[in-house]
Parts: sequence; C-alpha cells; structure tokens
Amino acid sequence: MRIRCPNLKCRSLLDVAEAMKGKELACPRCGCPFHAPEAAEEASNTASAAPAAESLQSQTAVADLPQPAPTREESPAATAATSPSRPGWDEYFMRIASVVALRSNCVKRKVAALVVKDRRIISTGYNGTPRGVRNCNEGGCPRCNSHAPSGTRLEECLCSHGEENAITQAAYHGTRLQGATLYSTDAPCLLCAKMIINSGIVEVVYHQDYPMNEGALKLLREAGVAVRQFQV
Repeated sequence: MRIRCPNLKCRSLLDVAEAMKGKELACPRCGCPFHAPEAAEEASNTASAAPAAESLQSQTAVADLPQPAPTREESPAATAATSPSRPGWDEYFMRIASVVALRSNCVKRKVAALVVKDRRIISTGYNGTPRGVRNCNEGGCPRCNSHAPSGTRLEECLCSHGEENAITQAAYHGTRLQGATLYSTDAPCLLCAKMIINSGIVEVVYHQDYPMNEGALKLLREAGVAVRQFQV
C-alpha cells in the first residue's frame, strides 16, 4: 500500500512498508520530509474508507434492484379490483335501487326505481308523499298510518310509488326517458305501468312481485315493453 506526500503541491506516492520502519522519510520528488506514523495514520484512514465505500455501493445496488410486486394480502385494493364477485350491470343497478329505497318515508313499504339509459342513471325515485306534503312517517298519509290491509282503501293513499316518482322527477328536470330501462325493487302497479308506457321506457327490470301486478305486466308486454325479473 502507498501513501501520498504531505506537500499539497506534490502529493507523490510512497510505499507504506518503508513508512512502517519508523524512519524519517523524504519525498523522492520534492524532498519534503515526513514521519512514518503520520504516513501510517493516513494509510489506515485510506484503508478504512475502502470498506465503507464498498458497503455504500452494495446498499445502492440493492436499492436499484427491482422490488417484487405486492401480494394480494398486501394490496386489498388490487384484490377488490380483480375479484370475481364484481357485479354485472343488472345487479349493479338493482343494488343501487335497493339503496335508494332506504330514502322512502312510507311506513308500510319501501320501494324505489331508477331509470337507466346507455348504462347511465338519469333519474331515481322512491315511494312517499308528494313534494311539499308532510311525510308519510310523520302522519302525512292516512291510509298507511292506519295500517290498512294490502289492496284496501287505495283511494285514501297519498303516497306516490317509486316508479311514478322516478318518471315525474325526470319530467321535472326536463329529462327524456325514451328508449330507457327502468329498474325497480318491486314490479309496477297498473298506474305505474301506464306511465312507463307513455314515457317511452322500453324495458322494465324488477326484483320482486307486487300484489295484483299481473294486469300491469300484461299491459306492459302488450305495449311492447320488455319485462323481466332479476333477483339479487
């Protein structure tokens, strides 16, 4: 191993073996004297710096290596994105309809519908009393609050159906429903069926049957509206 001359203008190299003999040494180039212990210390510092540099290079090399992709356990979002349980369009819209039904203020039944065109929701509606009228769950509908048996005292009911509200909500905002599909948590009644036909909706997808809906479904099919049941 060699060391350098202490003269900053020279810095010639000298063999360390000669420095370790304890002699007074002189630079063969400039003649500058220097002592072996000083040379040995510089040599020791130079030697100790080498492993540190090698360690830094090793750490840098490890950092530069490509890191393994996260496993599914490490990345729940990636797992969800590739999950085989991803819903189809019918299930997607029907589940949204079931959430919309939670907004219903009717004390007897919670029903909702949404109108879809080009796989885009353009209107939603849930059953309840008309705009500006006291909510059913606040006593706004005398029939519902008297818990009348199903199919009776319908002339007293002040609640609008989910399908009805979805259609009138679209009209309120000036949205055309021609060629759209209606998803409903319940099959439509006769009144809603007539509104569906006249609004230009071409398909009805419902989750569960509604009492006395046979006449409504028959009317829809006669008018050329496709009807099918989809259960989540």
